[in-house]
Amino acid sequence: MGIAMKAMTGEERKQLIEEIIRMHTDGELTLGMAIRRLRLEVTGFDQETFAQMCGMSIRALYQLETDKGNPTLSTVDSILRKFGLRMGIMGAMRSNRILTSAVKDSSVSECAISRGAKPKGMARHRPASGKSFKAAKKSEADGGTAS
Repeated sequence: MGIAMKAMTGEERKQLIEEIIRMHTDGELTLGMAIRRLRLEVTGFDQETFAQMCGMSIRALYQLETDKGNPTLSTVDSILRKFGLRMGIMGAMRSNRILTSAVKDSSVSECAISRGAKPKGMARHRPASGKSFKAAKKSEADGGTAS
């Protein structure tokens, strides 16, 4: 079943869970990575045991932990509740403090960086000329306005 691990006090367990939450909030861990760490470091269970405990397949747990799956909110909430956690809403900018300060320290101009979105000015737009993006880039590279 589970792997043998050092007995953890309630306080140590609480600190570990808080560290994992902080790392996820700061964008250092994906949701899948956070769940994997919770499973391994807090419970010590292997995937088979934990999946059975959560009422899901090993494959579904693997996909969730590797950020390849598309679990329902109910599934994620059910897993988090096993650790005394629950899903919620948080501001997107909180996780960008590190990135924003890194941008300020470099020669790059400051811009808002948000997970899941391209930085301002980086979105791929179709050229106004009606050309495909690839054709417009080739035309730019050739230094002309050839069609």
